[in-house]
Amino acid sequence: MRTIILIDGSNFFFKLRDLKIKNLLNFNFGKFATFLAGDNPIVQATYYVGAIHAGNDKKSKEMHADQQRLLSHLHKHGFTYYLGFLLRSPDGVFKEKGVDVKLATDLILGACQDKYDQAFVISSDSDLIPAIEGTQDLGKKITYVGFKHQVSYSLSQNTKNTTLLTKSDIQQFI
Repeated sequence: MRTIILIDGSNFFFKLRDLKIKNLLNFNFGKFATFLAGDNPIVQATYYVGAIHAGNDKKSKEMHADQQRLLSHLHKHGFTYYLGFLLRSPDGVFKEKGVDVKLATDLILGACQDKYDQAFVISSDSDLIPAIEGTQDLGKKITYVGFKHQVSYSLSQNTKNTTLLTKSDIQQFI
C-alpha cells in the first residue's frame, strides 16, 4: 500500500514536550515513518508547521535558527515540509495559521489524484475530520496517530484505524 505520513508539527512538538521529550533534532523521523508504514512504501512524508521569522530580538533569531536546523533535519530523514505562518493575536499570543488547511488539502488532493492508499495523520486537531471522512469515502485507509496520554476522541471515532503512542514507543526514535 502506497503510504503517506502527515505530521502536524506544532501538535507533535507539544505532545512530545508533555512526555518530557524536548529536542526534535534527536528524533529519527525516518525510522518513525517506517515504524508507522511497516513494509509499505512511503510516497510522501510531510511536516506542517508555522514559519518562525527572525526578528530583531535575540529570542526570535534563536527560534528561527532552531527551526531552520529542524527543517534541515527533517529533510535528511526524507521529509518535506510546509510552512504556514504565525499571526499575533491582540493579546500578544502567536497562533499558527494555514497549517491544518494545507494538511487537509494534501490529504484530499492526494486521494482524488490516487497518489496513496493509506495515510497516517499525526495530529489531534478535530478540524481535520471532514477531510478524513472525505478521503475514507474515496476508499483510502486513514489512521489517526495520537498519544495515549492525550487522545483526540473525536479523531479516533472518525477514523477507521487508530494508533496511540506511548513514551516508550517514541523513545525508540531518539
